[in-house]
Amino acid sequence: MTETTSRVVLITGGSKGIGLACARHFAALGDRVAVTYHSSPPASEFFAVKCDVTDTDQVNAAFAAVEQHFGPVQVLVSNAGITKDTLLLRMSEDDFASVLDANLTAAFRVCKRATQGMLRARSGRIILISSVVGMLGSAGQANYAASKAGLVGLGRSLARELGSRNITVNVVAPGPVDTEMTAALSEKQMQQITDAVPLGRTATVDEIAGVVTFLASPTAAYITGAIIPVDGGLGMGH
Repeated sequence: MTETTSRVVLITGGSKGIGLACARHFAALGDRVAVTYHSSPPASEFFAVKCDVTDTDQVNAAFAAVEQHFGPVQVLVSNAGITKDTLLLRMSEDDFASVLDANLTAAFRVCKRATQGMLRARSGRIILISSVVGMLGSAGQANYAASKAGLVGLGRSLARELGSRNITVNVVAPGPVDTEMTAALSEKQMQQITDAVPLGRTATVDEIAGVVTFLASPTAAYITGAIIPVDGGLGMGH
C-alpha cells in the first residue's frame, strides 16, 4: 500500500460517531470506503451495508457485498459496539453476554472474515476500537470494560499470528469522546468526566479518526500489536 493507492476500507458501525468520522477521513485520502450499519444508514457518500455484527451469516454477506462492489477488504476498522450499563447486582447475564457478543465476539467475526483476503494478498491493516475503560475499569460498566479489555488480547494475539503475512493489527483506546452518547449526559456528569482528564476536555471524533487513518498508513507499517491511547491522558500508566 502506498500513499497514492486507493484502498478498500471497511468500517463496522460507520453510520455515526467515530465510525462515520473514520469513513470521512479515509474517503478524503481517496480510499474506497464501505461501512456497515445496524439501523440507520449513513450519508449516501459511502457504500453502506446493513449488518448485525452479532450474526455470522450477516457478517459474511456484508463482506461478500463489499468484495463484489469494490474488491477484497484491505483495511478493516472494527468499531461497532453497544453499551448496557448497570451495576453488577442489577446486571443480568444477557446484559453481560450481549455486550461481549457485540463488542468482542463481533470483532473476532469480522477479523476472521477480513483476513481471508488479506492472507491471500499478504498485506492488510486491522484496527480495533477499544476504550480507556478496558484498562481503567468503570463502575457500572463491567460488561463494557470486559469486552474492551478483551480487544487488547485479541488484537495482540492476531498481531503475532498475522505479522509474518505483512498484516498489522493495532488497537485504539479512546477516552471520552464528543458523540451522541456524551451529548445525552448532564452538565454535572460531563464536568465529572472532564475533571478526570488531564487535558480537561473530551476528544472530537476527528481526533480519533486521525489516529486510525495513521495506523492504516504506510508511515505506520512497522507498528503492530500496539495499544494507542487517545484519551487526553486519562489512562496514562496503564
